[in-house]
Amino acid sequence: MNVVIIGGGISGLAAAYSLDRQSRAIGMSLSRVVVEGAPRPGGKILTRRSEGFVLEGGPDSFLTRKPAALALCAELGLTDRLIAPRPTPVSTRILHRGRLLPLPEGTALIAPTRLWPFVRTPLLSWRGKARAAWDLVIPPRRCGEDESVGAFIRRRLGREFLEVIAEPLLGGIHAGDPERLSLHALFPALVELERRYGSLIRGSRVRSKEAHQPCHAGRPAVVSLPVDERRPVLPPAFVSFPSGMAELVEALVARLGTGALILGRRVEGIVRRAGGTACPRYEVVLDDHRRLAADAVVLATPAHVAADLVEPVDPALAGALRRIRYVSTAVVSLGYRRADVPRPWGEPEGGHGFVIPRREGRMINACTWSSAKFDGRAPSDRVLLRAFLGGARAEKVMELDDDRLVGLVRSELADLLGIVERPLIADVVRWPHGIPQYDVGHLERVAELERRRPVGLYLTGAAYHGVGVPDCIAAAQVTAAAVIRDLARAAQDRIGTSAHWGVE
Repeated sequence: MNVVIIGGGISGLAAAYSLDRQSRAIGMSLSRVVVEGAPRPGGKILTRRSEGFVLEGGPDSFLTRKPAALALCAELGLTDRLIAPRPTPVSTRILHRGRLLPLPEGTALIAPTRLWPFVRTPLLSWRGKARAAWDLVIPPRRCGEDESVGAFIRRRLGREFLEVIAEPLLGGIHAGDPERLSLHALFPALVELERRYGSLIRGSRVRSKEAHQPCHAGRPAVVSLPVDERRPVLPPAFVSFPSGMAELVEALVARLGTGALILGRRVEGIVRRAGGTACPRYEVVLDDHRRLAADAVVLATPAHVAADLVEPVDPALAGALRRIRYVSTAVVSLGYRRADVPRPWGEPEGGHGFVIPRREGRMINACTWSSAKFDGRAPSDRVLLRAFLGGARAEKVMELDDDRLVGLVRSELADLLGIVERPLIADVVRWPHGIPQYDVGHLERVAELERRRPVGLYLTGAAYHGVGVPDCIAAAQVTAAAVIRDLARAAQDRIGTSAHWGVE
């Protein structure tokens, strides 16, 4: 059995690894190869190491509350390499009328879990706070239809809360417009809070108390950290690696073996092969004229790339894939001498970063103090930050060349933080049409794609079931299981015997 995986990002690599693991478990002989058009694997996990700086062009960490990434790290022997963010009295700040103010302590999934910090925050007016408090008495929406995140937050917590707090937080995560993003696809937990508790504030407080209960005996620790017996044992919300997220990619590639990857080769097309059930279903045609026979093809690419590839095979599927919208973003990393950065910026007391509401009229969306967030991101006498641009808010900024992007970020930082010296290092990473947007109705679009998918073709990646690293890994594992199941059934049909692969 031959499987060709198109796309060597975290989704494609995780799918290949999972295919290996699951096929061995049932004794299936399976050959797989990953084809990646770029000269390196990893996709949006892009770590550059230069002059003592660890420069992340994509995600700099991953969530621990979604287990797939942690489980994969354990299988790869990476658990001891995981590091937690550095402790800080303020995690995130929000730009408000030109001032960087702390996000109210206890804000989780947008909703506040602690009332007193919310009452005291200067981010909202008293009118805005009073409107948000109405969430405690507003009845839940009984209609089960999807709605935009913006409409949901405005309905539950009010317009001011949406514009000042929710919109910049969402922009930092999804680079999207909350008036278009799907609540059901992106925040099913918020839907469940409203359904179960009738209030985001009430439900968030209950969930927060449950999360802070002491761990039960025998529950495995997520990350080995010093334990204070007087306090609950809680895993950090995010973890990373000492030398950057590329450690995960490097471990996967090492486990797969270099022969499992074809790098720097573009797929020209997918051809459905004629013949009986004993023949491979497809051929994958590369730009060097190689033709790879495949019993199954896994498309671990952006949806618009997958659409171009499947057009000759299934034009209707291609059209459905193109209905998933994308936006373009850029990441600008700047490294400074510590002496050139006014305190407390770049220090733990300054927080891990800040987000900027659209109403502030700034050209950057958010900024992370990488050297304050994780150890080892910069030499001890240096400071490293990452600024984020583009997205649904300001895609036109992507028309600027790299020098002008760096100049724009420097101008914003000079105005907001007083950093006027030239950086020691500047790095620009662009992601043209790189971030999928889960618009209202996204779950229905994905269900349609699954219905239209022809036998032997599989879709996985950030476009469908979550954009985070754990989401992509989990989806790749599900896809691999579907491939194994279908190939096992096809093998049984071919030989017409009682052969059993252990797949139901």
